[in-house]
Amino acid sequence: MEQSIRDSFDRQALMRTLGASLDEVAQGRTVISMPISPSVTQQHGVAHAGATFAIGDSACGYAALTLMPTGSEVMTVEMKINLIAPATGTRLIAIGEVIKSGRRLSVTRCTVQTEAEDGSRKDVAILQGTMIPV
Repeated sequence: MEQSIRDSFDRQALMRTLGASLDEVAQGRTVISMPISPSVTQQHGVAHAGATFAIGDSACGYAALTLMPTGSEVMTVEMKINLIAPATGTRLIAIGEVIKSGRRLSVTRCTVQTEAEDGSRKDVAILQGTMIPV
């Protein structure tokens, strides 16, 4: 299961463009991180909400996929994001988890954090979404 998910992640051109990495795969949980570089910031110098959303959405999707049969793929049905603080720091870390894995739909959540130079972390966004196997 883990290798299948890693192979799927490696096929995502957007994740490559963002410099994102799949750091952890566990049953019902994944962690994706990416550096905060000038190419992903907005006009105020912090990470763009689109980058935050992208890695959070992928973390949720892959968390859902960990609970689906081998060979499955997953797509987002809906996703909501609350941006709760500016995304400053050196990297973004998205921790995706499954809240409920159903027969057809999985409900997920993700906390996105920033990490500072000193290793301290701060929550910057919370996502909740629904995933479906395809």
